[in-house]
Amino acid sequence: MQLNFKQQELVDQLVKDIETKFPEVKFVSIEPSPESINSWWLDFTKPDDEDRFAALIEYAGARAMDILLDYGHHFVVLPVVENGKAAVAV
Repeated sequence: MQLNFKQQELVDQLVKDIETKFPEVKFVSIEPSPESINSWWLDFTKPDDEDRFAALIEYAGARAMDILLDYGHHFVVLPVVENGKAAVAV
C-alpha cells in the first residue's frame, strides 16, 4: 500500500515536528498497520531518558490525534528499541 500525496505531506511534517522537538529521536520507517488498512505505523528511535520518552509519547499522541481529527488520516507513532521491536504505541 502506498501513501497518497496528502498522507505523505502530513507524515513529512509530523516527522519534522517530532525530530525538531526531540533531536535525540530519529525517524526509522513507515509501514501500513497490519490491524487496519486505514492506519500507518511510524517507527522512531526511543529516547534513553524516561522523562523524554513520556514527553514524546504525549506530544506524538496529541499531534497524531490532531491529524486524525483534522484530516481523517490515522498515524501511530511507535518509539522502538534498538532491536526494532515496538516499545509502546500512541
